[in-house]
Amino acid sequence: MTLVVLAHGTNDPAGRATWGALLTRVRELLPDTGVRLAWAGVARPQLADLLPKLPDGPVVVVPAFLASGFHVRRDVPEQLAALGRPDVRVTDPLGPDPVLVDAALARLRDAGWRDEQVVLAAAGSTDEVAQADLRVAASLVEERVGVGVPVGYIAGGAPKLAEVVGAQDRPVALLTWLLAPGVFHRWAAATGAAVVAEPLGDHPAVVSLLVDRYRASVALAG
Repeated sequence: MTLVVLAHGTNDPAGRATWGALLTRVRELLPDTGVRLAWAGVARPQLADLLPKLPDGPVVVVPAFLASGFHVRRDVPEQLAALGRPDVRVTDPLGPDPVLVDAALARLRDAGWRDEQVVLAAAGSTDEVAQADLRVAASLVEERVGVGVPVGYIAGGAPKLAEVVGAQDRPVALLTWLLAPGVFHRWAAATGAAVVAEPLGDHPAVVSLLVDRYRASVALAG
């Protein structure tokens, strides 16, 4: 049995180091499972590079994304169909999930958040399903902090994060809805927010959720 963690591509050294640390923790919890990393874009190996090199047998792909956007609903299924690997199963993505919201709030507190206006800083998407997932994540944050939490997009889609930050009438704390550091996190930090949380990274909640997604898929296959 093989677990393939599928992540957004990055060539950022800090981002790649974060993914390396995360996979190390996953391997510690799954010592009898082959754990590999593939990128959805930008970097190699991608699924089309990696899957043909894996041995026959069940493969579980866990999309390490925080919303069900293009990669989850179109790109991955199309790649698997082209590769002709019926033994590959794809789980739900990681987010939105309440355990990740709790982890993101812990990152925010660690960054020094006290009473600043919380804004959820997401990579962004023009995909309506992904945008709906991000609104779900924001609503989960709202349940925990007791006030409205607007969403700002760092890259694709609207409203842009800088505009959301600028529209607030008090200092802003960015709850970073990203998994790894890189250019998106640097752009978020440049928006003028008073507090900027670190990405989720290799937080234990991320590790546990990855493992849970894998184990649930294995159990379902029976």
